[in-house]
Amino acid sequence: MFVVRKKVEAFHGQKWGEKQIGARKTISDGEKGKYTRDSGMIETSILIPTKNGGEDFEACLAGIYAQKGARPFEVIVIDSGSTDNTLEIARRYPVRLEQIPPETFHHARTRNYAAGLAKGEVLVFLSQDAIPASETWLAAFLSNLKEPGVGAVYGRQLPRAESGLERRSAFAVMYGGARIVKLPMDGVGLGHKYYHFSNANSAIRRGVWEVTRFPEELKVFEDVGIAKRILDSGWSIVYEPQAAVYHSHDFPVDILFKRYFDIGVVYQRLGIWNDRSRASLWREGWGAFKGKLSLLLKEGAAKGIGSSLVKDIGKYVAIQLGRNEKLLPRAIKKKMSLYDLFD
Repeated sequence: MFVVRKKVEAFHGQKWGEKQIGARKTISDGEKGKYTRDSGMIETSILIPTKNGGEDFEACLAGIYAQKGARPFEVIVIDSGSTDNTLEIARRYPVRLEQIPPETFHHARTRNYAAGLAKGEVLVFLSQDAIPASETWLAAFLSNLKEPGVGAVYGRQLPRAESGLERRSAFAVMYGGARIVKLPMDGVGLGHKYYHFSNANSAIRRGVWEVTRFPEELKVFEDVGIAKRILDSGWSIVYEPQAAVYHSHDFPVDILFKRYFDIGVVYQRLGIWNDRSRASLWREGWGAFKGKLSLLLKEGAAKGIGSSLVKDIGKYVAIQLGRNEKLLPRAIKKKMSLYDLFD
């Protein structure tokens, strides 16, 4: 198993399995031959959009090329204007590097472009700072796609050691330890989580992507958009906790509020909000709030509990505002949106 305690540690003597990952990991020409395959032999394409990925990107690539039991595969990096050492890092590995102008990056369109370049029958979408948590991360994805009715798989995201309570508790809800199979046209019991999917760590059958594609009318949360298309088209989606990566971002209160406002807006535009999804959101949110409030009363402001409570309240209010955005003046909505959904 890999252990990633802090992003800096991954490059200064951190041992992953039996391998030592140094500050400047490189792959020799001989090693590159193990990954450079004839196009007819490639089974899996790992697609990574990058911009100023730095240390995390190097840890991501090191984790990919340490995978066992899942070759042959290719890695395609789509860079949109990195000004740090991201391109240098990419060139140390046998990746296909494509560069696009920064202004052309678009969450859905760029991923569709990357998928169009791919040779594999399985398309793995990975964020530049998502670090595989084990040497069997990729094999865990592929094992689920042996089931013919499964169109896509998304994996667990583990919060970094330095993550705050809000992120850790949110990930515990969305990325638990139990495998989940989401059957098409059946969201009973999952509520607002039925269409949840994440491009930070996922795999889609090439044939499924070709008929669904990421919805380019969405500026953001295109992963939820394609998940809805996949499920509504009759394919299952699996959540596989064994396909885990380390990946999390702590947001300040104002950014978190705007992000969740946009979630409310996009879910409303996709027609996801219904009685079941609203009820599950309230139930889980209220449960988490009561648990943290109880801790706050017992322990005071220790461990960031008070801050996490404020963030949880803000997230819930923001989602409700986003869900009802048609009632708000456009000027207000523009200020509330993190991703410029009303420009």
